[in-house]
Amino acid sequence: MHSLSTKKHGPDQPDIVGPTPKSQRSKMVKSTEDGEKKNLNKRLKDVEISVPIVYGNIAFWLGKKASEYQSHKWTVYVRSPTNEDLGVVIKRAVFQLHSSFNNPTRVVESPPFELSEAGWGEFEIAITLYFQSDVCDKLLNLYHHLKLYPEDESGPMSAKKPVVVESYDEIVFSEPSEGFFARVQNHPAVIVPRLPAGFSLPPPGMFLSCVFYRFAL
Repeated sequence: MHSLSTKKHGPDQPDIVGPTPKSQRSKMVKSTEDGEKKNLNKRLKDVEISVPIVYGNIAFWLGKKASEYQSHKWTVYVRSPTNEDLGVVIKRAVFQLHSSFNNPTRVVESPPFELSEAGWGEFEIAITLYFQSDVCDKLLNLYHHLKLYPEDESGPMSAKKPVVVESYDEIVFSEPSEGFFARVQNHPAVIVPRLPAGFSLPPPGMFLSCVFYRFAL
């Protein structure tokens, strides 16, 4: 089923120029192979934890300071739609830039998970997310096409009006570990269900093995 919903930006967000982002759900579930291995951390059956994210870029034309190879300053990012700290779930983010950049593989070890650069060309950026040890031992790969120029190229460019292109996604963790649930149950960046009254959770334990599936909302 194709998605018809889009991420809406609050009043504090800059004007958006570019295609409408798509909404997706990225689902983490236990793999058959990993399920055969002994897992010392008890999992919560029939429970899903959802982590909304937004990933994309914002680009500013340099105006009079622009040169042939340095026409824009831009930032690519992965963040919470409400700007909450995603470090509770994400351990690091790796941004793979075009090979023409010095050190094209950029590793961001802590939030905010973003990277700023300058250039003139548009290209696809691969983003790899690594999760905290009690969340998941698999990686999540995202892909974003860096956008520097507005869709309407007939009009004049403005140094004050940025180009912003981003996508909304939800990472869904099925059968999370009790430790993961206990650690994030009150965190504003994470959507967790309510457990039955009287159900107690132990301290955080070992990680949960999982695989990644994506499907459109």
